[in-house]
Amino acid sequence: MTSETQAEDVPRTDETVDPEAPSIDRLDEEGEIAADYLEELLDIADLDGDIEIDVENGRAAVEIVAESGGRSLRRLVGADGEVLDALQELTRLAVQTKTGERSRLMLDIAGHRAERRAALVAEAEEVITQVRATGQPVALEPMNPFERKVVHDAVAAAGLVSDSEGVEPSRYVVVKPASD
Repeated sequence: MTSETQAEDVPRTDETVDPEAPSIDRLDEEGEIAADYLEELLDIADLDGDIEIDVENGRAAVEIVAESGGRSLRRLVGADGEVLDALQELTRLAVQTKTGERSRLMLDIAGHRAERRAALVAEAEEVITQVRATGQPVALEPMNPFERKVVHDAVAAAGLVSDSEGVEPSRYVVVKPASD
């Protein structure tokens, strides 16, 4: 055995591995199961769309994108993403039925979540600037779990603190100055 081979076989101590995190193979499997489920749904609804599968932030990510010249997929998003949220939960249940394990799969349709993420980050940046200037907490409008997570991540990256308060469906984020 060469020293090169030995180095590859020894786990690096500077890498943190979450023993609870699903493997890439499992996440790929979740994506494939979700894609099959969503293709059937598109056929039933007589909609055209391409399905893209990826792994992002330790979870399977599936997106339905409109085929060129195809009918709009926006009706699968619904007002404020409610239909998208419901489809995501149904897709997660389909994956769980096949694998026997809970899925944290993220579904996007026609770039809705990507657009919403960008808008939320911009909103969070404005609130972060306000909290830094005034030193006072700022409460945002109620958001769904996806939206709150985006805001919490942006606030943490800026070095401030945020909490979720309230009860669904009126749960909201409060951005606060960091404690000294």
